[in-house]
Amino acid sequence: MKILSIQSSVAYGHVGNSAAVFPLQRLGHEVWPVSTVVFSNHTGYGAWRGPLLPASDVADVILGIEERGALARVDAVLSGYLGGEAIVDVVVDAVQRTKALNPKATYTCDPVMGNAKSGCFVAPAIPPLIRERVIPHADIIAPNQFELGFLTHTEPATLDETLESVERARDMGPRTVLVTSVERPDRPEGTIEMLAVDDEGAWIVQTPFLPFKANGSGDVTAALFTAHYRTSGSAWDALEATVSSVFDLLQTTLDSGERELQLVEAQEAYAHPRRQFQVRQVR
Repeated sequence: MKILSIQSSVAYGHVGNSAAVFPLQRLGHEVWPVSTVVFSNHTGYGAWRGPLLPASDVADVILGIEERGALARVDAVLSGYLGGEAIVDVVVDAVQRTKALNPKATYTCDPVMGNAKSGCFVAPAIPPLIRERVIPHADIIAPNQFELGFLTHTEPATLDETLESVERARDMGPRTVLVTSVERPDRPEGTIEMLAVDDEGAWIVQTPFLPFKANGSGDVTAALFTAHYRTSGSAWDALEATVSSVFDLLQTTLDSGERELQLVEAQEAYAHPRRQFQVRQVR
């Protein structure tokens, strides 16, 4: 499979394309990364260096790919954090161009806006842009539970509420929704869940909660789910493989004592997921 990934890039650490590309390659997929920023490190450090690329430059890179005849061979477009209106337009245009050339291509949007602990950490203009101009073009979206609520003007907490919010999101355009972190109040203590929903049903999987913040883990999750889902066509299979790989990546990182994802060290977890967690159908 050939994937066009339009995301940020950092030299040190692993977020955006610097998190998504290697796991996809380790699965055997061809990835064409297009950078939206080129930073020294992710912004969670509070200080960084490097340029935020003008949207026109990002568009030129995509145009160059198209001029090589390669855009027609893209099977999936993937995007993460979108920093402003101009980049939103570039991504949407790239999706439309790709689908015009290859109607079987899909678009996965990871609608990065915030989380339950930090709240919304993007500019106030970003969530409406994502909701109104990006989501309708997406086939797959990968919000966390907090972002799902933002997109649908809801506050999902229970499983039933989360499923209802997912259906509202699916009514906006995307037929497949991966909720990357479900924290329902009645779950066993020390656990967290991931939920996948498509036209065939809904499935949830529970794992131990690892108590640390891992920048870039959502980028890896969206990338792996996209790859597995496009390969197998099965939401439950993609969920099972993805959660296995991401958990082992996070466990490897936690055991290392390092702040940054141990992306290379955990590579066997992408290539050969242990599938150690049971997926349960909930609809």
